[in-house]
Amino acid sequence: MMILFACWFLRLVEVEGTVIIWSEIMENRRKPAPPAATLDINCDCKEYVVDYLTKSFPVRLMAVFTDENGNARSEPMSDENGAPVLCRSALAARDRMIEQLCALPPIATALDAIIERFGVDQVAEVTGRTRRLIVGRDGRQVLQSRSPRANVAETRDFMDGTKRILVFSDAGGTGRSYHADLAAKNQMRRVHFLLEPGWRADAAIQGLGRTNRTNQASAPLFRPVTTDVRGERRFISTIARRLDSLGALTRGQRQTGGQNLFDPADNLESTYAKEALHRWFGLLFAGKLEAVTLSRFEELSGLRVEGPDGGMVDDLPTIQRWLNRILALPIALQNGIFDEFLGLVEARIDAARQAGTLDIGVETIAVEHYEVLTDTLLRTDALSGATTHLLELEIARALKPLRLERLDELYGLSGARQQLLRNARSGRIGLLVPARSLLTDEGMRVARFELVRPVKHGHITADQLEESNWETVDPTEFQRLWQAEVDDAASNHKRERLHLATGLLLPVWDKLPSDYVRVSRISARDGRSLLGREVPLHCVPELCQALGLEDEHAFSAEQIVDAVNGTGRPMQIKSREALTLKRSLVNGAQRLELTGWSASRLDWYKAHGCFTEIIRYQTRLFVPTMNAVAVLARLAGQI
Repeated sequence: MMILFACWFLRLVEVEGTVIIWSEIMENRRKPAPPAATLDINCDCKEYVVDYLTKSFPVRLMAVFTDENGNARSEPMSDENGAPVLCRSALAARDRMIEQLCALPPIATALDAIIERFGVDQVAEVTGRTRRLIVGRDGRQVLQSRSPRANVAETRDFMDGTKRILVFSDAGGTGRSYHADLAAKNQMRRVHFLLEPGWRADAAIQGLGRTNRTNQASAPLFRPVTTDVRGERRFISTIARRLDSLGALTRGQRQTGGQNLFDPADNLESTYAKEALHRWFGLLFAGKLEAVTLSRFEELSGLRVEGPDGGMVDDLPTIQRWLNRILALPIALQNGIFDEFLGLVEARIDAARQAGTLDIGVETIAVEHYEVLTDTLLRTDALSGATTHLLELEIARALKPLRLERLDELYGLSGARQQLLRNARSGRIGLLVPARSLLTDEGMRVARFELVRPVKHGHITADQLEESNWETVDPTEFQRLWQAEVDDAASNHKRERLHLATGLLLPVWDKLPSDYVRVSRISARDGRSLLGREVPLHCVPELCQALGLEDEHAFSAEQIVDAVNGTGRPMQIKSREALTLKRSLVNGAQRLELTGWSASRLDWYKAHGCFTEIIRYQTRLFVPTMNAVAVLARLAGQI
């Protein structure tokens, strides 16, 4: 199912499933057809634009004069009778523009385009329109009248699965539900495309809630849609900020307002975006941007960045004012400016995400089931008796691999810019797609790619790609390996362990790791859920020590190796000696190194699989990465 929300204009392609459209403005876009034999009707909005050009196009001549301070000024000219003096070239330009505008073919609204494309047999319309133009079976336009009961019948047809596509407006959505109700015949998953939702966050939440309710077979997917004009992100940004603010005010949880619909980079008024804009002005002033120069930006936008003394002004424009001025620039220029600005924003967000300090609110982790392995009591409140626990969980997630057909539809396998890759070390497969480059604070571009894999995707820089084991593979082998990974992922569950601090967290909040702030809700298919703050594996001993508790968690060798490789943080190994495993960079390669060992037992360590290397006249002990789990298990006496 595909859901299109708040549509105005849309070019829709062939889809699978059911389509729902909610619009606040589509009912008044089409004029009612006159009761005549012919239905040749102009249904666009040209008259409004033509009327605006006729009344507001600057055609009056201006007289230039000098005021008492010597500044050049201008005023409208008038003849001896007081009549305005008009510019003939401006009049000709206005008339030529109106002539070209009226010669343009009419543009169908999204509602009419979808009905015309898929037909009334596939589209259920729940709007306030009493009449509409449709294309009959003979291919001719027909004027159709609609009674108020038509909305009830159309809703029933959609919920029963008779019609795949539903169009509902603000008026048509009041008091109705279109979610995948378990009691309805149509339980297909909805995918909600968000188009021009307006500026009211509460209205947007109400529209989104029509397809996301309790007792549903599956939650919908929300997709905000914009064109390739980067300036449109200004409006998505405002909705993202207002939804997040509304969620924080009403529920104490930003994700509740935003429905996890937006990425942190979508909010162009966040702290990251404001810091990026300040740095963007600095790069603009230094002449390190490629999209625009300082003089041209000031001339086109009317914003002052350079002061009279030749330095950068102190009171730089706010991000709201900057975004509004960018919208008035030519499309190619604003796209170039936005690409560099978003490169700065995403660089900051990626850094915060890697450091674990990116605050995205409460994140819901949907799992098939979870099991509590250990339950450690961290604290009991003396007054209320409320407790704080540290839970070790094993969760099982159902993988949803990306099918090969869908991969080809989204990215294309035969494109000149895409690369088919296979990891020579792990044997995994991936598709490399060019992505937006990051921009450092010094103005240097960092080339970046999106690495799409069957069960996940991420970003990798050009330097990381060069140092990795990814290598090209022929298309036939790529398709075979991709399909093999998809089949393997579809038949298995991904199992992983995590530690969750839950219960009364406020008294121990300062004891939790400050560099990793992630609040999660573990939601199982059977209805059970847990809410708490995730604690990385390497931080568990520090947390227990800070609360005066003995660390009773016995981490397996596999957990220790994964934690050290994944985070780069050292971890202690419970053995006869106080050993610590850490990640070290030696000769350009990452190694696992042991510290705290005794020189008298060096031969014993080597006999259990470790190896040594003398670096700067110092003997250092390493664990082979290929069989690090087995070696650590022997050192810890686990086998």
